[in-house]
Amino acid sequence: MQRLKERYRDEVRPTMMDEFAYENIMEVPRLTKVVVNVGVGDGLDNPRALDHTVQDITTITGQRPVVTRAKRSISAFKIREGDPIGVKVTLRGPRMWAFVDRLCNVALARQRDFRGVKDKLDGRGNYTVGLTEQLVFPEIDIESVDQVRGMEISLVTTAETDEEGRRLLELLGMPFRRSGQ
Repeated sequence: MQRLKERYRDEVRPTMMDEFAYENIMEVPRLTKVVVNVGVGDGLDNPRALDHTVQDITTITGQRPVVTRAKRSISAFKIREGDPIGVKVTLRGPRMWAFVDRLCNVALARQRDFRGVKDKLDGRGNYTVGLTEQLVFPEIDIESVDQVRGMEISLVTTAETDEEGRRLLELLGMPFRRSGQ
């Protein structure tokens, strides 16, 4: 069993049951999925950029991403409907737990001048963090990177409020910024 999932079952769930006075163990919020999204703006001019991004995300997540395509044409950005504009991957189950563990304990700590992530949730208990480069993950070989790309990581929970979602992610090890920093 994954280390983080075991921690959720043994430590996080009982703590949250006490703090929020849940009557049933199924009421306790849990992590349902993680979505990793990378926009590839230069994918139109450089088709190899899309291939490199797919390779990087596959290496980071352990799962092959889906190429996202433009839903409509935007002349200001020279994008036509159906053009590839990014890649995304949805992680669930053991891959999700392993990815969140690596994100919280390894990748975020490797960022330069890291003081924690902002604790702003979306109003429904879900959290999105943006990374400026894929190099914070140790799986990526620096020599094989053609261009530094940012990514957006969304952690989707069953929490109904931001307070519950924030506490769940805190207990799972998400390094939120302390107030005053």
